[in-house]
Amino acid sequence: MNQGTCLQDLPVDLEPEKLPRHVAVIMDGNGRWAGRRGLPRIMGHRRGVEALKALLQCSKDWGIEALTAYAFSSENWGRPLEEVNFLMSLFERILRQELQEMVAEDVQIRFVGNLSSLPLSLQAEIKHSMEMTQQNQGIKFTVATNYGGRQEIVHACQAIASQVQKGLLKPEEINEGLFEQYLYTAGISHPDLLIRTSGEMRISNFLLWQMAYSEIYVTETFWPDFNRSEFHHALFAYQKRQRRFGKI
Repeated sequence: MNQGTCLQDLPVDLEPEKLPRHVAVIMDGNGRWAGRRGLPRIMGHRRGVEALKALLQCSKDWGIEALTAYAFSSENWGRPLEEVNFLMSLFERILRQELQEMVAEDVQIRFVGNLSSLPLSLQAEIKHSMEMTQQNQGIKFTVATNYGGRQEIVHACQAIASQVQKGLLKPEEINEGLFEQYLYTAGISHPDLLIRTSGEMRISNFLLWQMAYSEIYVTETFWPDFNRSEFHHALFAYQKRQRRFGKI
């Protein structure tokens, strides 16, 4: 994270009191970005990491409390093996390289998803990074890895059913608050704003429960080109929305 990668002061046309507390991003378009430049797909992923680092720094500078990034979906295992292996090694390498800076920058990092299916060496790096930053009080940075919204909901239902079967929980005690305690994202606020790059108009099995009332912003820009100016546009558009949560 580099202090020079984005404006330190909030743009004058953004109102601090109307900023989203929690921003989620679907980082789409790395492969297409690379393909249009005649580059291998892995180059798009490398540039995508740089874009994410810049967004994390910008979010921190502009007072966003939480940022959640969709790094690897449960469906992404269906990609070519070479690409999947590269992504796993890239995640591991970036964690090792960036951990000390995240500690210094007071970033609290958390990973959500079915982490038990990841390579053991990556699981170890994830565990270490969460332990090292769990006391940090700055921006909360959540990385969804091997994550699927439907999978998360089924997992929560299974866990609750097990508690009922054991007699530890009564069916009538199940409500939204209790259900959220069994989600991967337990303890994390719901996103106020979802940003999706590359122009795709879908949420791709991401945070299905948590985004019930999130505002959605879609840009045609591919993820590696998503910069502070693009983020500014997204936040400006968000501040023009009226969030009624089903009310008038």
